[in-house]
Amino acid sequence: MTSETEKRIIALEETIAHQAKTIEELSDQLAEQWKVVEQTRAKLDRLTERFLSLEEQSLDAPAITRPPHY
Repeated sequence: MTSETEKRIIALEETIAHQAKTIEELSDQLAEQWKVVEQTRAKLDRLTERFLSLEEQSLDAPAITRPPHY
């Protein structure tokens, strides 16, 4: 192999190593973001249940009527 070919191969290997590291970092970030999404979804589900429960309770409350002095 010529010196120029060796330099090109080394440059390609460095590029591949850098890209592999970047892909691994992005994969880790994606996994972390997915955890956040799942936590947010769980929180939204809990809040939805709570809201529906409160809404049902308010339907059972007596109707608001005018005070007698009106």
